[in-house]
Amino acid sequence: MMNKETINREIVNRKTMMNESTMTTEELAKYIGEIVHIHGSIYKIRKMKGFSFVLLRTGREVVQCVAEQGIELPLEESCVEMEAEVVSEERSKLGFELHIQAIRVLSSPAAPSPIVINQKLVEASLENQLDFRPITLRNQKQRAIFKLQEGICRGFREFLYNHSFTEIHTPKLVKEGAEGGANIFGLNYFGQQAYLAQSPQFYKQMMVGVFERVFEIGPVFRAEKHDTSRHLNEYTSVDFEMGYIQSFEEIMKMEEEMLKYTFTFLQEHYRQELEILQIALPVIQSIPSISFREAKRKISKAYNRPIKDWEDFEPEEERLLYELFVKETGSEFVFVTHYPSAKRPFYAMDSEGNGGNGTSEAGQVEKLGSVTESFDLLFRGLEITTGGQRIHEYGKQLAKMKARNMNPEQFESYLMMHKHGMPPHGGLGLGLERFTCKLLGYENVRYTTLFPRDINRLVP
Repeated sequence: MMNKETINREIVNRKTMMNESTMTTEELAKYIGEIVHIHGSIYKIRKMKGFSFVLLRTGREVVQCVAEQGIELPLEESCVEMEAEVVSEERSKLGFELHIQAIRVLSSPAAPSPIVINQKLVEASLENQLDFRPITLRNQKQRAIFKLQEGICRGFREFLYNHSFTEIHTPKLVKEGAEGGANIFGLNYFGQQAYLAQSPQFYKQMMVGVFERVFEIGPVFRAEKHDTSRHLNEYTSVDFEMGYIQSFEEIMKMEEEMLKYTFTFLQEHYRQELEILQIALPVIQSIPSISFREAKRKISKAYNRPIKDWEDFEPEEERLLYELFVKETGSEFVFVTHYPSAKRPFYAMDSEGNGGNGTSEAGQVEKLGSVTESFDLLFRGLEITTGGQRIHEYGKQLAKMKARNMNPEQFESYLMMHKHGMPPHGGLGLGLERFTCKLLGYENVRYTTLFPRDINRLVP
């Protein structure tokens, strides 16, 4: 049995170990003039006359250390434990530096780095960066991308928790695709045909009947054979669904407030990543909206472009619409509403009295079908969110499925919720990687995807 002195010593040791493992630069600054124990990886060594600067990469920060002549330095990317004095230094960004007293090497690299990572930027093609992703992510700027992405998710979660949403975790192996079409990965599930989930759509709708408001942040899979800067075959979707709504505009308002909250959250908790990435967050007053057809006409008139497709946007049209709204309103976000029913899934609620044909300003007859209570959110010229109101009545859902020559028997478990009562409801899905990409000003979504999966890449 341990005596009181031994127990107290064990408690102190455990506290010390915990502090060493989680110590931030703010905590280190409290120990000016004292000796601390810290661990990390040797990020960079700059040899000077009589001493060396050693940059230590810790869990979140890169800390400048000074090693006097005579201290044997390990190789860059060695993992080390270090004993050092915290010394005030005004020229340091942190206001202090560590003067190394002793180093213990935990591991040394067995081969030189295939790519230089300890500069401000990784000077390599995107393909090379992705080939060596486990190494290039150690670069201070690259890892800041994904720390900031963590902050985005934290902001979303905190906002949704504060607004009575329940977090759920839905299956990624499914019997039927929520979006339909051919862009779905099939697999053999113990002799049965199964698929990777295109979205948590069916399940989040079901759970509205349980909790009224639900959300999920998780992977979705699309077997699209696109090889573009905006497409991935696996991405992270931020989904929420809410019941007892009066209009799909309530969902748009909820997203607007969620974005405002998250930008404030990032400013408060991820300032150092914003500084590393040199990001100025957008300021949202109120996000403007425009109907799909009005947007088509607006772009056509402003840029003298003929309208070739009345059912969807071309990527160039999204960019041009963004330019128009930035010029007119200053907003980098714009909601586009009432998308054509032909381009929306079978569960999208159709609008009343919005079908039929129209006439363009040039006097041409526009052959237009019905539209839906739906929207997309465009951010800096890229669609990042799709959402809208769902059909909640059993008879109407059944009728729409039959009108599309779908077999309701294949969706028996989905239709079960409609058959036994559902409130008016709707929701959205936001692409996390696309949102991060545009927020950081990148042109390719792979820069903001931890380990991208596209038609050409399955490793690392």
